[in-house]
Amino acid sequence: MMNLRHSLFIIVLLSLVSPSLGAGSGVVDPLAEGLRPFLEAFGGRQTQFELSGTIQVPIDGKEQTVTVQLVRFDDEAFDLALTHDEYALSIRRRHETTAFALPLHNVVFIGSGQVSSNESLKPDGIASRLLSPGSKVAMFAPLILQADPDAISVTLKAFAGAVFDPESNYWSAGNVNFGFGSKGWINIQSGKADIKLTVKSAVPKQEAASNWQGMQPVSLPRDEIERQLVRGVRRAFEILAPSPVLTNPPQSSRKVAHGELRWIGGQRVALLSGSPEEVGRAHGELLKAEAGRCIDSVLYTFGTAQTIRTGRWFRSDLDAAYKRLAPHIPERHKRETRAMAAALDLDPKLVEALNVFPELFHCSGFAVFGKATADGKLYHGRVLDYMTTIGLQDSATTFIVNADGQIPFANVGYAGFIGSVSGMNAKAISLGEMGGKGEGQWDGVPMATLMRRALEECSTLDEVMGLWKNSPRTCEYFYVFADGKTNQAVGVSALPESIEFIHPGQSHPRLGEGIEDAVVLSAGSRLEKLRERVTQKHGQIDAEIGRWLMSRPVAMSSNLHNVLFVPADGILYVANADHKRPAAERPYVKLKLRELLRSIEEVQTAKREPAQQK
Repeated sequence: MMNLRHSLFIIVLLSLVSPSLGAGSGVVDPLAEGLRPFLEAFGGRQTQFELSGTIQVPIDGKEQTVTVQLVRFDDEAFDLALTHDEYALSIRRRHETTAFALPLHNVVFIGSGQVSSNESLKPDGIASRLLSPGSKVAMFAPLILQADPDAISVTLKAFAGAVFDPESNYWSAGNVNFGFGSKGWINIQSGKADIKLTVKSAVPKQEAASNWQGMQPVSLPRDEIERQLVRGVRRAFEILAPSPVLTNPPQSSRKVAHGELRWIGGQRVALLSGSPEEVGRAHGELLKAEAGRCIDSVLYTFGTAQTIRTGRWFRSDLDAAYKRLAPHIPERHKRETRAMAAALDLDPKLVEALNVFPELFHCSGFAVFGKATADGKLYHGRVLDYMTTIGLQDSATTFIVNADGQIPFANVGYAGFIGSVSGMNAKAISLGEMGGKGEGQWDGVPMATLMRRALEECSTLDEVMGLWKNSPRTCEYFYVFADGKTNQAVGVSALPESIEFIHPGQSHPRLGEGIEDAVVLSAGSRLEKLRERVTQKHGQIDAEIGRWLMSRPVAMSSNLHNVLFVPADGILYVANADHKRPAAERPYVKLKLRELLRSIEEVQTAKREPAQQK
């Protein structure tokens, strides 16, 4: 993926204009003339054009080359082809048909008919549909339509310090160099990135959108194909170039029936209570925008990338997984999910399927107590290393849930997702999971459902272990379970066909020699570092050192959230990633579960009293 600095510079180069500057001087400006063909094409002054070229950029230490070809035929039709050694895609859009082809997989998804004007790929006005206020790029969109090469030339010279070097025949602005060859050709160089683009007004003959010789056609609703791509790209712009809407959101608290959103130390905390329907509805009403971003990240941005990688339509995979997992999900969870979907104005089947997302893809954890800690208390650390690249941090929320008939609990999670991957309940039980292998083994209880059930139903460590032993399981997962009442903890290796419990101090071939009063789970060099730290600080560990145990490099660069549970005290310390730093490098916020639950109970009592007086 191209470095964000390079991407933004190209966008600025093509769109940062003010039509009132520099025009009408009568003097030919070579910078303006070099930019003119690109600005006229992207500014909509050319109904037809072809843009082609290569983008070379280092990714993971290796030079990568992407070939691009974009042909605009008219306000309704275009072709786009992107080719890389490991992936390739082509889009053909015509007035009545859209095709999304994956040549390396010999499959093409084709749809015909009408599409929603708000989620259409039609070239006319597409910038307004691909860019949202959540992306900094959106500030340039209105200017693209007024592209003036004379104005942008003045802007680049005056504000970016662009100067011309006659020896190289290139312009430079900061660490970016760019030059023009024949009319309609540009080369942009920045660091190790090298971009060569050509634009011309002549376009090739249109191929029929349905004509893909040798490829397997898959019919899909056209609006589903275009929605997938529009929303996936729009969310990608937000992730790559987030605006203050996402990086510095307004921290406004609000209340609805059976729910309250608070901001504590810059983190969202949602307090929910009542029946499954009341909990789900409050969740959706409080966090509609955040849940929308979470859904767009998973279904549309990640889903599009996954479709390109596998050659399978992601939504179909998700639906297939849900069909097999659904029989093992409690009805109360389904009722809650449907109520949340209604509050979000979304198809309940879509939201139900999205809530089993962790099952399709496959972190570190520890529990220390007794002789390992400074005060004898149990400290349970949980490191979630998981896909910060798809922007889930924008929907990070800790939920405090007091559902009717269930044990109240704290769930460190994400808006739009009712399952749990990190949580602690009012009975001093804490849990954290670590993904393993086994994608496709879905004939059991979803991991996140088992986690939530344990929080809602279990008062002792034995009850948690019994729930796992007696439930059909999916895939391969590892866990740390802890009970702050009894200073007990256990590591777990769970497969569909077997389950193994690793007790404190127990040696294990995959985990190394046992450490007294400690359970330590991770992998590779992260496991070595975590074991080293626990051994080094054995007997001294408290809340501060517990958080240090989870710092880099135990936490990876993809570290989405970290939690330190102190279940005996009903306290959890939570850190969430932002767009620049992993969770381990962000501040922790101390949350007191008992106090938050009391505030829910006080609201419930206040509502009951007037009703009783009547």
